[in-house]
Amino acid sequence: MFIWMMLVLKIPIAALLYLVWWASKQEVEPTHDDGGGGNDRHPHRPTRRPPPRPPRRGPHAEPAPRSPQRMRITAKRLTPSHD
Repeated sequence: MFIWMMLVLKIPIAALLYLVWWASKQEVEPTHDDGGGGNDRHPHRPTRRPPPRPPRRGPHAEPAPRSPQRMRITAKRLTPSHD
């Protein structure tokens, strides 16, 4: 089984290497850009607006909410068992 897997798995690897070699040997076709077509939108302008920011807390805003009170739980005192 191991030998069979080693032989069969080399086929896709060889095909991938051949495909990369073939793509690297291709010549780049020159493009003829006449300046027409396309759209008028700016390519780097975001399409969606970001969500609004939450209001800042400052001298004229509501104070921050208080943190919850801490609760202290007292444990039962242990007594020595060896008397």
